[in-house]
Amino acid sequence: MDIELTKEDDAFRAEVRRFISEKLPRELAERETVGASGERGALRRWQKDLHEKGWVAVNWPRQYGGTGWTPMQKHIFNEEMAAANAPRLSPFGLSMVGPVIYTFGNEEQKKQHLPGILSGDVWWCQGYSEPGSGSDLASLRTRAVRQGDHYIVNGQKIWTSYAHEADWIFCLVRTDETAKPQEGISFLLIDMKTPGIEVKPIISIDGLHHLNEVFFTDVKVPVTNRIGDKNKGWTYAKFLLVNERTGIAGVPESKRKIAHLRKIARQERLGDGTALADDPAIMTKLSEIEVKLTGLEYTNLRIVADEVAGRPAGPSSSTLKIVGTEIQQALSELAVEAVAFYAMPFQREHLMGIANEAPVGPAYAVSVTSAYNFGRAASIYGGSNEIQRNVIAKAVLGL
Repeated sequence: MDIELTKEDDAFRAEVRRFISEKLPRELAERETVGASGERGALRRWQKDLHEKGWVAVNWPRQYGGTGWTPMQKHIFNEEMAAANAPRLSPFGLSMVGPVIYTFGNEEQKKQHLPGILSGDVWWCQGYSEPGSGSDLASLRTRAVRQGDHYIVNGQKIWTSYAHEADWIFCLVRTDETAKPQEGISFLLIDMKTPGIEVKPIISIDGLHHLNEVFFTDVKVPVTNRIGDKNKGWTYAKFLLVNERTGIAGVPESKRKIAHLRKIARQERLGDGTALADDPAIMTKLSEIEVKLTGLEYTNLRIVADEVAGRPAGPSSSTLKIVGTEIQQALSELAVEAVAFYAMPFQREHLMGIANEAPVGPAYAVSVTSAYNFGRAASIYGGSNEIQRNVIAKAVLGL
């Protein structure tokens, strides 16, 4: 793969940097966050700025509002956004359900949903996992029974990220009890304001509210909200998960964290007063992670290039998911080691923006413990890494 930057690529990088310096609010760039947490109004304003520039849907086809960028331009854009600590936009609309809608949805569904996803006026969440149906997603039990022009949905979803903020949810539901598990599932779009939907919070180990349970009791959903054919939802779900796993790799974000850890290492001191950056043990660990990340970055570029050439990523995206999340977890572990006893205070109030006193220790230590705790889920969500290894063994290696 030729990754040498052309003059056009250099000019594009300069344009991205100018845009970020002019439009990214300082309070967003400097805020310590865990997961996708952040004040919704500020995130929406940032998305609108990107939308007005035409840069909000990096991977969408141009005909649906995408950028039409080359793989290198996407790579440059993601690198610069991560380097500036720009908040990641919610992936549920832009990276997950949006591509499903423009690929498999009808024209009315595209007209109804794509504009709101692009502008950030409509936020989405994902209704996949259920109690007892996580990695074994095909065993899901939420049912949708057709009555005339509507489905009546009953069941429960769990680990539903940001359902408490979402306007719509895309759900896998069982529409045929007699078919094989994967063949009896449909893909529904459901308005979260529909009567019969109840959202209950789950406070995760980081002390923050990312997750929820979602209960459906006789929820009436128009049949026109079904994507594609009845009982073909598993096909659309697999398409979506490929996009999700590619994004989960988080290469640019991990590169920024490595640079951040090097900065911490220059400031933190060992017991004898020398800089942590002079400790061979710590710096060797960081260098090993960086080497692994470089290999992942090239793999990611190859998959993106394949997609642009019309060759779908397919099961190879599982490699990105496994290695990417392992790197993220290794970096969060090293961050805890680097800040030492400053990782002990659990400074949840500062992450929520409600603290009335100064943080304990330097500002860069505030999110370390919560980020470590939150990151333990990275190897589970999007399909556990154990399941991804099975996917690679069967679909890639043919074992």
